[in-house]
Amino acid sequence: MESVPLSVPAGMTRKRGCASLLIALVLGAAVGGIAGLIGGQTAGLVAGGVVAAFFLFLAWAAARRRLSLEGTTVVARTIGSKSVDLRTTDRIELMVSDVRGMRTISVLVAQGRRTINISLAVYSGTGGRELGILPLRKLADALAASENSAGLVFSQLLVAQLRAEARGEAAADRPLYRVAETAPQGKLAQRLSADAITRFVANLD
Repeated sequence: MESVPLSVPAGMTRKRGCASLLIALVLGAAVGGIAGLIGGQTAGLVAGGVVAAFFLFLAWAAARRRLSLEGTTVVARTIGSKSVDLRTTDRIELMVSDVRGMRTISVLVAQGRRTINISLAVYSGTGGRELGILPLRKLADALAASENSAGLVFSQLLVAQLRAEARGEAAADRPLYRVAETAPQGKLAQRLSADAITRFVANLD
């Protein structure tokens, strides 16, 4: 069975990795400083080291994460692996996260206790990086085959994105960017309803 990687090009990923490293070091230093004032230098060093190591582990795990589409099944591999079959998934949601001016639009799929977040694009300013044409097309086909009614809605959004790319439209004029822009600012993560996406796709030129 063909395995199609589902990953946004690496430029934004490296930028996020550097940001995660910086955050880990800053938080470790902050917690270490507070613990040092209370319990002394040794306590501060231990507390700071533990906090920094924890966030560095999270960043390392995120960097190792690999997503692929095998037929209609999304497989996520980090240390172990988990999978969600888009045909029978319990939940499909479109999510937008906004972290320090960088907006990520993604599809969240869930089956039982297994949840996988598939990044479709990462935007900063009027540009960004998007999932490639082949992965988008395969993902659109898999979503269209879903028994969950939301699957067809989000498939239509991806098809509209592919058409915009084929016409050579700039990133800021493409559907995924426009959807990400409609989400209110100031929220770390928010869900966009299937009804809202249906109306959005229907109004596309």
